[in-house]
Amino acid sequence: MSSTARQDTDFSIEHKPKKRPFILSFFSSLLLLAVLLCAAGAVAMIFFLKDVTSSLPSYQDMLDHQPSLATTLYDRNGKVITQLFQENRTWVKLDAVSPWMVKAILAAEDSSFYEHSGIRPVAVIRAGLVDIFHRGAKQGASTITQQLARNLFLSSEKTIIRKAKEAVLALRLERIYTKDQLLEMYLNTIYMGHGAYGIEAAAKTYFGKQPKELGIDESAVLAGLVAAPEKYSPFRHAKNSHVRKAYVMRRMLDLDWISNEDYKRLIDKKPALVKRRNRETSSLSLDGAPYFVSYILFNQLLPVYGTDKIYRGGLKIHTTIDLDIQRKAEEIVSKMPHEGALAAIDPNTGEIIALVGGRDFNKSKFNRATQAYRQPGSAFKPFVYAAAIEQGYRGIDHILDAPLEFSNGWSPTNYSSNKYDGEVTLMTALAKSINTSAVRLAQIDGIERVAGIARRLGITTPYLPDDLSLALGSASLTPLELLVAYSAFANNGYRVKPYSVREVLSRNGDSLEQNGPSMESEISSTTAVEVRSMLQQVTAWGTGTRAKIDGYETFGKTGTTNDYTDAWFVGGVPGLVAVVYVGNDDHKPLGGRSTGSVAALPVWREFVSYAVAKMNLPATFSVPADAEVEAVSVCRKTGFLAAPGCQTVTLLLPQGQAPSATCPWHGGSSLEAHSDENAPVLLLAPVDDEISAERYAMRLQPKSKPMSSDGGAPAEAETVPLPQKKPSLNEPVKLPSATADPYKKDPSQMSEMEAKYQQLLKKYKLIE
Repeated sequence: MSSTARQDTDFSIEHKPKKRPFILSFFSSLLLLAVLLCAAGAVAMIFFLKDVTSSLPSYQDMLDHQPSLATTLYDRNGKVITQLFQENRTWVKLDAVSPWMVKAILAAEDSSFYEHSGIRPVAVIRAGLVDIFHRGAKQGASTITQQLARNLFLSSEKTIIRKAKEAVLALRLERIYTKDQLLEMYLNTIYMGHGAYGIEAAAKTYFGKQPKELGIDESAVLAGLVAAPEKYSPFRHAKNSHVRKAYVMRRMLDLDWISNEDYKRLIDKKPALVKRRNRETSSLSLDGAPYFVSYILFNQLLPVYGTDKIYRGGLKIHTTIDLDIQRKAEEIVSKMPHEGALAAIDPNTGEIIALVGGRDFNKSKFNRATQAYRQPGSAFKPFVYAAAIEQGYRGIDHILDAPLEFSNGWSPTNYSSNKYDGEVTLMTALAKSINTSAVRLAQIDGIERVAGIARRLGITTPYLPDDLSLALGSASLTPLELLVAYSAFANNGYRVKPYSVREVLSRNGDSLEQNGPSMESEISSTTAVEVRSMLQQVTAWGTGTRAKIDGYETFGKTGTTNDYTDAWFVGGVPGLVAVVYVGNDDHKPLGGRSTGSVAALPVWREFVSYAVAKMNLPATFSVPADAEVEAVSVCRKTGFLAAPGCQTVTLLLPQGQAPSATCPWHGGSSLEAHSDENAPVLLLAPVDDEISAERYAMRLQPKSKPMSSDGGAPAEAETVPLPQKKPSLNEPVKLPSATADPYKKDPSQMSEMEAKYQQLLKKYKLIE
């Protein structure tokens, strides 16, 4: 057959091939397309899930995750001072949460929580379809486990990818934690408005309660916050909050978790909210003992542990202060007419009991207790007298109170510039704060010895002058270091290292740091108790008589600088030493005659009176056996044993060094006084000449004038001066400039300290 014939046959009507039915062909194609789409979808899903899960935390990461917890600071008695946080959260166990709160949160967010495996597939599909048709993530459907996954590991952006990650993480969480553990984690991580993260912070923020104390209606209010904390805040939007509370309570009723009677009784009850506290941003919030907290924060906690651990680590920091005493100190300082500082310490341990650096922390971060270098004035004099006692001089020995004028024109005077008492005892010179006597004694001691003993006792300032003005307190130092130095007089000669943190515990309760007393013997107990005995005369009959605390031995010293620029009182009772400083930041005079006894002492007494009522302190100071001193009743004027007519003072003197003669001015024998080997000695400074000594020296008067040799009128009484001693000059006399201005360059200007505070905030990323 030809090819032509074959082709005709092939394409004739009779020989054409039969076609498949159209419908069968369409479904076959559709099926093939579906298979291909499913295969492609499966491949895409595999890649999508691989991409999604590749950035998710592993099971181990999830187990190791630590939520951000607030660090809590406690006082010495376990009272909460404040919390430091980026997220205000304190972890509580599930069994410490009210069962009503548990029911309310389940009713509001996920009533089938204990039944599903982390996600609700039907709800996820429904939400997914809505999201697809609305071209974006619009629909919810998150379980409590999904919300927990988002809170712990994801952002809050509404995207399909984030939801996929959320579902995967929820399934993983369900595999490694029990339902109770998940619910506990959820209750401790949810944000509930006004800076409160977790149920513990929320219960305190809104109701001032512990989580276990929450009732039905309170639980419903808090559970209603989770959906939109700002919208449903009972503080800001009471009506919205009530509507949301009603929804939660209705859900609880429908689930048969509360009775109809409870529902009707509580549905319209207004919540008893606590008064809101205005806070700064969380990182800066120091609402309890702010000067003290900022002191330990920037000097110890942040440098050692860093911002993350302090503000997110959930540490428990036990400090040394007594919160009640601290608050009293803050109250007293806030009422002062001028700026100032108050600090108190336990002299036997170095624990800081209270520390206040100004009247208002919100207005000024400048901590005048630890940063203000100020002249102590006469409050520095005890170190001059301690140097003398250490060399073997006694409080009953004498020194001149007479005019002074040095070769360069420097002429220090007394507070009452025209009044001089002539020869006085050392205890009188200190008790009455006589300037001319202090300068003379410093010249006898030597400036290096005075500065040295101050350094040994805790004066660390770099601003100690090396001239005789040091005797009058021309140094620049902080109240805290002066407080530390005075503690040595209270604790029998030990320099204490002040500390403010007793222990730091991790969130798990492990001890990270422990601190205790650190003390070194720097002066003999004999020197310490002798100086303390002299300082007790200050409060007994000297410039600080109003500081006396009834029922307690009290010692202290006033301090006033030129032009009444600074006022001080420093002193203590057994177991407590405190300092009060008063002064303007710009160094303008305080006005009037604002001496230490007028401006600072009343503040000190009010504080110490409150503190001793709160603390269990002994009434008397301890005197160790190795001090080898004895209490002797002596005449305040002469230093000899007291006679009935004397102004009697009980003073501690080294054993075997007390006078044996009775005061010749008030009934004793001048002959016995003159022959007494332990009689008081007049100490003459190198600046004193024979004329001064002759003019101002004290003389021993006989009890009665002797008769003349011929039996006539009584002869003139012979006066006998006390024994005199003029120590050799150990170092050249160093004199201050007659026109020196101690505040020409203030080493601690307030503006500089405020700027430093802001720098520290930026350094530790507490502000942007």
